[in-house]
Amino acid sequence: MGRFAWIAALVALLPGLAAAQDCAPEEYLVGAEDTILTIAEARYGDAEKWTLIYYANQDLLQSRGFNVSPGDALVLPCAPGQAVKQADATPLQRPDAELVLVTGSNFAPFTDTEWPGKGMVTEVVNAALESTPAPVPYAIVWEDDWSRHLFPILSEKQADMGFPWYKPDCATTPENERCANFHFSDPLVEVLIMLFVRQGDGFAFESDADVLGKSLCRPKGYFTHDLDRAGRRWLSEGLIDFVQADTPQACFEALQRGEVDAVTVNVFLGANTIDEMGLRGQVVPLERPLSSEGLHVVISKTHWRGTTHMYRINAGIAALKKSDRYNEIVSRHLAVFWDQMKKGTN
Repeated sequence: MGRFAWIAALVALLPGLAAAQDCAPEEYLVGAEDTILTIAEARYGDAEKWTLIYYANQDLLQSRGFNVSPGDALVLPCAPGQAVKQADATPLQRPDAELVLVTGSNFAPFTDTEWPGKGMVTEVVNAALESTPAPVPYAIVWEDDWSRHLFPILSEKQADMGFPWYKPDCATTPENERCANFHFSDPLVEVLIMLFVRQGDGFAFESDADVLGKSLCRPKGYFTHDLDRAGRRWLSEGLIDFVQADTPQACFEALQRGEVDAVTVNVFLGANTIDEMGLRGQVVPLERPLSSEGLHVVISKTHWRGTTHMYRINAGIAALKKSDRYNEIVSRHLAVFWDQMKKGTN
């Protein structure tokens, strides 16, 4: 195993934060037998909390195909239950601001009015807009009917920008409704799409070849562009048996009955559904993500200030990601998520 060494303390409290964290992140030097899962087990007592490590070391792990090598230095965030900071007070938000962004709830941990800070992505957007070269006041409005966001709210300029949205493969499918009508910002966060399988069934995912001929379930209405992109034509060429169940729960029920080989959803939805259905220990995610999908801010291509607004948000995202604040926000929300999972199983 690698060894732990204390490094610099967490960033200073942001304006409006109520309390300091009880821990500092640690640097971990990867040992010969280490994987992200074994490190998570040692650090947090639960291999499923590997997302804490992934998001704190995203550039390294993406470039390595999710693998680590002996001697790699990883940053390990605070354990769930130790991160006690509260959300930023968002001093630039004004109810009568000219710049209006629309989002919706029921997408925890990303956007949700009941989540601390109203969600990880909400807080990232707040911080990005504060990090722009020339910050301006803005308003965030909530519409929980997501089907209205793109059309008519954004298409008719009832709001200027919307978040968070997945971006289809616009290079391959420029005629896609989102691609044809909206500009996308740089990614706010990356969401890992996993393969969830029955414990001990022998399903391995080292390369795309391991998935050919398998049956995968994903709920109806969810995107499928990661299954049929350049170099991965699983759907258009019939290389997998693709099942679309009515709900995430229905997919996991089909998995338990042996009707499908894997369920493919994002890591947070999968973990939450497994806990809700009492399947922890029976269903597990494979270590290697199936894909990594960005969540973006979008703006209509017909918006008269579209270029200006998109430059503003992209400049803010870039500045934010160069600071410690970005990792602090993401790590804190991940800790809240896994802490809630732990409480839900007690």
